[in-house]
Amino acid sequence: PSWTSTVGTMTRFERAAPTSAWIRLESPIPLVVGRTGIAWGVGFDDVSTEGPHKHEGDGKAPAGIFPLDTAFGFAPRDSMRSVLLPYAQLLPTTDCVDDTTSAHYNTVVDRAAVSLVEWNSAEHMRQVPQYEIGVIVGYNASPPVKGRGSCIFLHIWTGPDSHTAGCTAFDEAKLREVMLWLDPHKRPLLVQLTADEYRKLRASWRLPPT
Repeated sequence: PSWTSTVGTMTRFERAAPTSAWIRLESPIPLVVGRTGIAWGVGFDDVSTEGPHKHEGDGKAPAGIFPLDTAFGFAPRDSMRSVLLPYAQLLPTTDCVDDTTSAHYNTVVDRAAVSLVEWNSAEHMRQVPQYEIGVIVGYNASPPVKGRGSCIFLHIWTGPDSHTAGCTAFDEAKLREVMLWLDPHKRPLLVQLTADEYRKLRASWRLPPT
């Protein structure tokens, strides 16, 4: 609803081709975002004069359009064959690096597999229950801009009144459904905006009607 809202809704759409009409797959479902709301992400700073701009540690989920390209979870790959996205099993040594001075900033890395652990801050992902399943949001990724935010995921929420550190979270059953639906050949995207910005950008960005 606004830049500082911590709750919102998600609706899934798909289309057969870039020129085809959008097809709504479901009614809106509830979700939660960062503890301080959302803010324009890297690549979208010049879209609007309204709204804050995301930076590391601000507690905001990124606003904009981002690819959904990798799934992850606690389970081994063999038990997740129905997931079409590339899948990464989280190990006890899996870190998402949020240290802005690190060469591995905003990457998910196995600290047991690198020659030098040169970061001082990271999420130890296997220790986070809400990461039992999830999807990496391709935010600030190629290459990462230091200080503009890291470790952005779709993950399990702790309830409709909860919030995140900057991710987007919702019900576990729905997240499992979404993970099975995401197909890399169809170029899945997360569009995350305030209601006002969505209305302003819908035509120029060729977004589905709400």
